[in-house]
Amino acid sequence: MKKLGVLKITGIAVLILVVLFFLIIMRTPSLSDNAGKVEAKLYLGEGDNQPLLVGLGGSEGGNAWASNHWKKTRDEFIAKGYAFLAIGYFGAKGTPEACDRISIDGVHAAILEATKNSKVDGNRIALIGGSKGTELALLMASYYNDIDCVVALVPGHCAFPALTFGATTSAWTYKGEEVPFVPVSWAAVPSLLKHELRSAFSIMLEDKEAVEKALIKVENINGPILLLSAKKDEMWPSAEMSDEIVLRLKQKNFGHPYEHIAIDGGHTDVLDHFDTIFKFLEVNFPVN
Repeated sequence: MKKLGVLKITGIAVLILVVLFFLIIMRTPSLSDNAGKVEAKLYLGEGDNQPLLVGLGGSEGGNAWASNHWKKTRDEFIAKGYAFLAIGYFGAKGTPEACDRISIDGVHAAILEATKNSKVDGNRIALIGGSKGTELALLMASYYNDIDCVVALVPGHCAFPALTFGATTSAWTYKGEEVPFVPVSWAAVPSLLKHELRSAFSIMLEDKEAVEKALIKVENINGPILLLSAKKDEMWPSAEMSDEIVLRLKQKNFGHPYEHIAIDGGHTDVLDHFDTIFKFLEVNFPVN
Protein backbone atom coordinates (compact mmCIF):
# COMPACT_ATOMS: atom_id res chain seq x y z
CA MET A 1 0.00 0.00 0.00
CA LYS A 2 2.84 2.34 0.85
CA LYS A 3 4.40 1.72 -2.57
CA LEU A 4 1.08 2.42 -4.30
CA GLY A 5 0.78 5.66 -2.34
CA VAL A 6 4.23 6.78 -3.46
CA LEU A 7 3.41 5.95 -7.08
CA LYS A 8 0.14 7.87 -6.80
CA ILE A 9 1.90 10.93 -5.36
CA THR A 10 4.60 10.71 -8.03
CA GLY A 11 1.97 10.49 -10.75
CA ILE A 12 0.19 13.55 -9.39
CA ALA A 13 3.50 15.44 -9.19
CA VAL A 14 4.31 14.60 -12.82
CA LEU A 15 0.82 15.69 -13.89
CA ILE A 16 1.23 18.99 -12.06
CA LEU A 17 4.61 19.56 -13.71
CA VAL A 18 3.14 18.82 -17.15
CA VAL A 19 0.26 21.25 -16.52
CA LEU A 20 2.66 23.93 -15.28
CA PHE A 21 4.90 23.41 -18.31
CA PHE A 22 1.89 23.70 -20.60
CA LEU A 23 0.73 26.91 -18.90
CA ILE A 24 4.21 28.42 -19.14
CA ILE A 25 4.66 27.76 -22.83
CA MET A 26 1.13 28.86 -23.67
CA ARG A 27 1.48 32.17 -21.83
CA THR A 28 1.92 35.07 -24.22
CA PRO A 29 5.06 36.95 -23.14
CA SER A 30 4.84 40.68 -22.54
CA LEU A 31 5.82 42.87 -25.46
CA SER A 32 9.24 44.47 -24.97
CA ASP A 33 9.42 48.10 -23.84
CA ASN A 34 11.79 48.55 -26.79
CA ALA A 35 9.30 47.21 -29.33
CA GLY A 36 9.71 48.98 -32.67
CA LYS A 37 13.24 50.18 -31.88
CA VAL A 38 16.36 49.15 -33.80
CA GLU A 39 20.07 49.87 -33.74
CA ALA A 40 21.19 51.29 -37.08
CA LYS A 41 24.77 52.07 -38.11
CA LEU A 42 25.48 53.65 -41.48
CA TYR A 43 28.82 53.18 -43.27
CA LEU A 44 29.63 55.46 -46.19
CA GLY A 45 32.18 55.71 -48.97
CA GLU A 46 33.51 58.83 -50.64
CA GLY A 47 31.13 59.25 -53.57
CA ASP A 48 27.65 60.69 -53.93
CA ASN A 49 24.41 58.87 -54.79
CA GLN A 50 25.55 55.66 -53.12
CA PRO A 51 22.95 52.85 -53.45
CA LEU A 52 22.02 51.59 -50.00
CA LEU A 53 22.64 48.00 -48.92
CA VAL A 54 20.95 47.00 -45.68
CA GLY A 55 22.39 44.09 -43.66
CA LEU A 56 20.00 42.07 -41.49
CA GLY A 57 21.43 39.37 -39.23
CA GLY A 58 19.73 36.16 -38.11
CA SER A 59 18.90 34.32 -34.93
CA GLU A 60 22.25 35.23 -33.36
CA GLY A 61 20.81 38.65 -32.52
CA GLY A 62 22.77 41.82 -31.92
CA ASN A 63 23.95 43.91 -34.84
CA ALA A 64 26.05 41.31 -36.62
CA TRP A 65 26.83 43.42 -39.69
CA ALA A 66 28.29 46.17 -37.46
CA SER A 67 30.76 43.75 -35.83
CA ASN A 68 34.47 43.53 -36.61
CA HIS A 69 33.81 40.05 -38.00
CA TRP A 70 31.99 41.59 -40.96
CA LYS A 71 34.21 44.67 -41.38
CA LYS A 72 36.11 43.21 -44.35
CA THR A 73 32.89 42.40 -46.22
CA ARG A 74 31.35 45.78 -45.35
CA ASP A 75 34.47 47.49 -46.63
CA GLU A 76 34.27 45.51 -49.88
CA PHE A 77 30.73 46.73 -50.46
CA ILE A 78 31.75 50.31 -49.69
CA ALA A 79 34.79 50.06 -51.99
CA LYS A 80 32.42 49.07 -54.78
CA GLY A 81 30.44 52.27 -54.27
CA TYR A 82 27.61 51.18 -51.97
CA ALA A 83 26.55 52.70 -48.68
CA PHE A 84 25.98 50.03 -46.03
CA LEU A 85 23.43 50.13 -43.22
CA ALA A 86 23.85 47.54 -40.46
CA ILE A 87 20.65 46.97 -38.51
CA GLY A 88 20.23 45.16 -35.21
CA TYR A 89 16.57 44.46 -34.56
CA PHE A 90 16.87 42.39 -31.36
CA GLY A 91 19.60 41.63 -28.86
CA ALA A 92 21.32 44.95 -29.56
CA LYS A 93 21.45 48.04 -27.38
CA GLY A 94 18.03 49.69 -27.08
CA THR A 95 16.23 46.93 -28.99
CA PRO A 96 13.97 44.05 -27.86
CA GLU A 97 15.86 41.24 -26.11
CA ALA A 98 14.22 38.50 -28.17
CA CYS A 99 13.14 38.08 -31.78
CA ASP A 100 9.52 38.41 -30.76
CA ARG A 101 6.95 40.49 -32.62
CA ILE A 102 9.63 42.64 -34.23
CA SER A 103 8.07 45.62 -35.97
CA ILE A 104 8.81 45.43 -39.69
CA ASP A 105 7.57 49.02 -39.89
CA GLY A 106 10.17 50.04 -37.30
CA VAL A 107 13.00 48.48 -39.31
CA HIS A 108 11.73 50.10 -42.50
CA ALA A 109 11.53 53.49 -40.76
CA ALA A 110 15.20 53.17 -39.76
CA ILE A 111 16.09 52.47 -43.39
CA LEU A 112 14.21 55.57 -44.55
CA GLU A 113 16.03 57.62 -41.92
CA ALA A 114 19.36 56.47 -43.37
CA THR A 115 18.29 57.52 -46.87
CA LYS A 116 18.11 61.12 -45.66
CA ASN A 117 21.91 61.22 -45.67
CA SER A 118 23.03 63.39 -48.57
CA LYS A 119 25.50 60.76 -49.81
CA VAL A 120 22.84 58.04 -50.07
CA ASP A 121 20.65 57.47 -53.10
CA GLY A 122 17.33 57.10 -51.31
CA ASN A 123 15.67 55.73 -54.42
CA ARG A 124 17.84 52.59 -54.48
CA ILE A 125 17.61 50.19 -51.54
CA ALA A 126 18.63 46.51 -51.37
CA LEU A 127 18.31 44.11 -48.44
CA ILE A 128 20.74 41.34 -47.48
CA GLY A 129 19.26 38.94 -44.94
CA GLY A 130 20.69 35.79 -43.45
CA SER A 131 18.75 32.81 -42.02
CA LYS A 132 16.05 34.24 -39.69
CA GLY A 133 16.83 37.62 -41.21
CA THR A 134 15.63 36.38 -44.59
CA GLU A 135 12.10 36.25 -43.22
CA LEU A 136 12.44 39.91 -42.32
CA ALA A 137 14.04 40.85 -45.66
CA LEU A 138 11.53 39.01 -47.83
CA LEU A 139 8.54 40.14 -45.78
CA MET A 140 9.63 43.78 -45.77
CA ALA A 141 10.30 43.77 -49.51
CA SER A 142 6.89 42.20 -50.11
CA TYR A 143 5.21 44.99 -48.10
CA TYR A 144 7.20 48.04 -49.25
CA ASN A 145 7.75 48.77 -52.94
CA ASP A 146 10.72 51.07 -52.25
CA ILE A 147 12.90 47.99 -51.77
CA ASP A 148 14.59 47.35 -55.12
CA CYS A 149 16.52 44.12 -54.55
CA VAL A 150 16.79 41.24 -52.05
CA VAL A 151 19.65 38.86 -51.32
CA ALA A 152 18.48 36.00 -49.08
CA LEU A 153 21.08 33.69 -47.55
CA VAL A 154 19.75 30.25 -46.48
CA PRO A 155 16.18 31.56 -46.60
CA GLY A 156 12.79 30.41 -45.44
CA HIS A 157 9.74 30.75 -47.65
CA CYS A 158 7.28 31.49 -44.86
CA ALA A 159 7.20 33.16 -41.46
CA PHE A 160 8.07 31.16 -38.34
CA PRO A 161 7.49 31.78 -34.61
CA ALA A 162 9.24 34.13 -32.25
CA LEU A 163 12.54 32.94 -30.77
CA THR A 164 11.11 32.59 -27.27
CA PHE A 165 10.72 29.67 -24.87
CA GLY A 166 7.11 29.01 -25.78
CA ALA A 167 7.32 30.20 -29.41
CA THR A 168 3.62 31.09 -29.19
CA THR A 169 3.81 34.47 -30.91
CA SER A 170 4.96 35.64 -34.32
CA ALA A 171 8.52 36.81 -34.82
CA TRP A 172 7.14 39.80 -36.79
CA THR A 173 4.45 42.44 -36.83
CA TYR A 174 3.26 44.63 -39.68
CA LYS A 175 1.14 47.70 -39.01
CA GLY A 176 0.67 46.54 -35.44
CA GLU A 177 -0.63 43.07 -36.31
CA GLU A 178 1.22 39.79 -35.93
CA VAL A 179 2.37 38.25 -39.19
CA PRO A 180 0.87 34.73 -39.61
CA PHE A 181 3.44 32.04 -38.82
CA VAL A 182 3.94 28.29 -38.86
CA PRO A 183 3.57 27.16 -35.22
CA VAL A 184 5.68 24.65 -33.35
CA SER A 185 3.66 21.43 -33.35
CA TRP A 186 3.81 18.95 -30.49
CA ALA A 187 5.31 16.47 -32.94
CA ALA A 188 8.28 18.81 -33.42
CA VAL A 189 9.03 19.19 -29.70
CA PRO A 190 11.16 16.01 -29.33
CA SER A 191 13.41 17.17 -32.17
CA LEU A 192 13.73 20.61 -30.59
CA LEU A 193 14.65 19.10 -27.23
CA LYS A 194 17.40 17.12 -28.97
CA HIS A 195 18.50 20.29 -30.83
CA GLU A 196 17.72 18.61 -34.15
CA LEU A 197 16.53 21.85 -35.70
CA ARG A 198 16.24 20.75 -39.32
CA SER A 199 14.05 17.85 -38.25
CA ALA A 200 11.89 20.16 -36.12
CA PHE A 201 11.34 22.63 -38.97
CA SER A 202 10.60 19.80 -41.40
CA ILE A 203 7.92 18.48 -39.05
CA MET A 204 6.45 21.96 -38.59
CA LEU A 205 6.26 22.37 -42.37
CA GLU A 206 3.99 19.32 -42.56
CA ASP A 207 1.19 21.60 -41.34
CA LYS A 208 0.19 22.60 -44.87
CA GLU A 209 -2.71 24.80 -43.76
CA ALA A 210 -0.45 26.86 -41.49
CA VAL A 211 2.24 27.05 -44.15
CA GLU A 212 -0.26 28.37 -46.69
CA LYS A 213 -1.27 31.16 -44.30
CA ALA A 214 2.34 32.01 -43.46
CA LEU A 215 3.76 32.01 -47.01
CA ILE A 216 5.66 35.17 -47.88
CA LYS A 217 4.16 36.88 -50.93
CA VAL A 218 7.48 37.15 -52.72
CA GLU A 219 5.70 37.97 -55.98
CA ASN A 220 5.05 41.46 -54.57
CA ILE A 221 8.75 42.25 -54.34
CA ASN A 222 9.68 45.18 -56.56
CA GLY A 223 13.03 43.98 -57.87
CA PRO A 224 15.54 41.15 -58.41
CA ILE A 225 15.95 38.33 -55.88
CA LEU A 226 18.98 36.14 -55.17
CA LEU A 227 18.47 33.00 -53.07
CA LEU A 228 21.63 31.34 -51.81
CA SER A 229 20.81 28.08 -50.00
CA ALA A 230 22.67 25.08 -48.58
CA LYS A 231 22.04 21.50 -49.72
CA LYS A 232 23.30 20.14 -46.38
CA ASP A 233 21.66 22.78 -44.20
CA GLU A 234 21.51 21.42 -40.66
CA MET A 235 19.39 24.29 -39.30
CA TRP A 236 16.38 24.20 -41.62
CA PRO A 237 15.65 23.01 -45.19
CA SER A 238 16.80 26.19 -46.93
CA ALA A 239 17.35 24.56 -50.33
CA GLU A 240 13.86 23.06 -50.37
CA MET A 241 12.27 26.29 -49.12
CA SER A 242 14.16 28.24 -51.78
CA ASP A 243 12.75 25.87 -54.38
CA GLU A 244 9.29 26.74 -53.05
CA ILE A 245 10.04 30.45 -53.46
CA VAL A 246 11.16 29.89 -57.06
CA LEU A 247 8.04 27.84 -57.77
CA ARG A 248 5.82 30.64 -56.43
CA LEU A 249 7.67 33.26 -58.48
CA LYS A 250 7.15 31.18 -61.62
CA GLN A 251 3.48 30.58 -60.87
CA LYS A 252 2.91 34.29 -60.24
CA ASN A 253 4.80 35.34 -63.40
CA PHE A 254 7.28 37.41 -61.43
CA GLY A 255 8.51 40.26 -63.61
CA HIS A 256 12.04 40.71 -62.24
CA PRO A 257 15.22 38.60 -62.44
CA TYR A 258 15.62 35.89 -59.79
CA GLU A 259 18.12 33.15 -59.16
CA HIS A 260 18.48 30.25 -56.75
CA ILE A 261 21.95 28.85 -56.14
CA ALA A 262 22.20 25.85 -53.82
CA ILE A 263 25.73 25.32 -52.54
CA ASP A 264 27.06 21.91 -51.52
CA GLY A 265 27.51 22.73 -47.84
CA GLY A 266 25.94 23.54 -44.51
CA HIS A 267 24.04 26.50 -43.07
CA THR A 268 27.02 28.83 -42.63
CA ASP A 269 28.97 27.68 -45.69
CA VAL A 270 27.04 30.14 -47.86
CA LEU A 271 29.08 32.87 -46.19
CA ASP A 272 32.06 31.70 -48.22
CA HIS A 273 30.28 32.68 -51.43
CA PHE A 274 30.13 36.47 -51.34
CA ASP A 275 31.73 36.51 -54.78
CA THR A 276 28.37 35.21 -56.05
CA ILE A 277 26.56 38.02 -54.23
CA PHE A 278 28.92 40.67 -55.63
CA LYS A 279 28.35 39.40 -59.17
CA PHE A 280 24.57 39.35 -58.73
CA LEU A 281 24.53 42.91 -57.40
CA GLU A 282 26.86 44.12 -60.14
CA VAL A 283 24.31 43.02 -62.74
CA ASN A 284 21.02 43.56 -60.90
CA PHE A 285 21.75 46.40 -58.46
CA PRO A 286 24.74 48.22 -60.00
CA VAL A 287 26.43 51.37 -58.80
CA ASN A 288 25.75 54.05 -61.42
